[in-house]
Amino acid sequence: MRFEQVRIAAVSHVLPEERVTSAELERRLAPVYERLRLHEGRLELMSGIHERRFWTPGTRPSAAAALAGELALHKSRLSRARIGCLIHGAVSRDFLEPSTASVVHARLGLPANCLVFDLSNACLGLLDGMVVVANLIEHDAIEAGLVVAAEDGRPLVDETIATLLASRSDERGLRAELKRAFASLTIGSGAAAVVLAHTRSASELPRLRGATAAAATEHVELCQGDRQGTEGGLAMSTDSEALLEAGVELAQRTFERFLDEHAWSRADVGRVVTHQVGAAHRRRLYEKLELDPKLDCATFATLGNTGSAALPSALSIAIEASAIRPGDNVALLGIGSGLHCLMLGTQW
Repeated sequence: MRFEQVRIAAVSHVLPEERVTSAELERRLAPVYERLRLHEGRLELMSGIHERRFWTPGTRPSAAAALAGELALHKSRLSRARIGCLIHGAVSRDFLEPSTASVVHARLGLPANCLVFDLSNACLGLLDGMVVVANLIEHDAIEAGLVVAAEDGRPLVDETIATLLASRSDERGLRAELKRAFASLTIGSGAAAVVLAHTRSASELPRLRGATAAAATEHVELCQGDRQGTEGGLAMSTDSEALLEAGVELAQRTFERFLDEHAWSRADVGRVVTHQVGAAHRRRLYEKLELDPKLDCATFATLGNTGSAALPSALSIAIEASAIRPGDNVALLGIGSGLHCLMLGTQW
């Protein structure tokens, strides 16, 4: 997919105030660690995640998404009347029906003639939403669009800990349960938003040049979440090692196509923003893509994995830190369970 008329009018993020360290989670898991004779510190050592953030209990995804959306609209300086599409691209939702985007739309006071819907695709929801909006802009169906995502990791982390503490498995079984729960303990909370606009409204702003997508759905079983916890709460089971290898292999294939479709060489890439998983994933990804890790804009050490909000939040933080300069070609490399890969090319 190539875009000639799409500009990135604003990128924003909002973070919860509460910080929860990996050490705090391990203290809650002390009975499990004692049964397995494990030492505190392994979670941070294996993931590279020191802490993550959690929303205040009772915070709905729509409230956090609306905060990020309001900030992005303010940064864009675009009139709300020009927003022709609003997409909420997160896994977390207020409820099954109606769409969480409906609540965000009402909170932001967007036009009645605006397309409004949820789009969920694991950690790629917001990026997929950007592609949908970009195509609408490219075909002159709308002037501008807003994509938001707010993820609430607390329920998953709490349910994961409760399930492990309630386990009656023997030592071998409990070790297997902890291994498949490892990825769930890296999850955090956050919100992000992106405003895209037609070039006639924002000709001096960064360009969204195009997107390259790929799927490897033969690996759909490697990470699955559902309401199946101790009391019907959210639980997730992940084969972290297999997911890492399959995800990086898919990323490698997608990246080669991405470079070809955008006529970029590796030397043309000025900055890279990836989905934020952890230290092992970052190291393996940059090795496989043959990219310099110094190009990276990592946030996982202090935010953990915030799902669909992770990559756009990392991009927003990099912009605020002036880590991205005018003229930079910035590659946005998204990977999500399923498996799916979506890479966006941007020029600042």
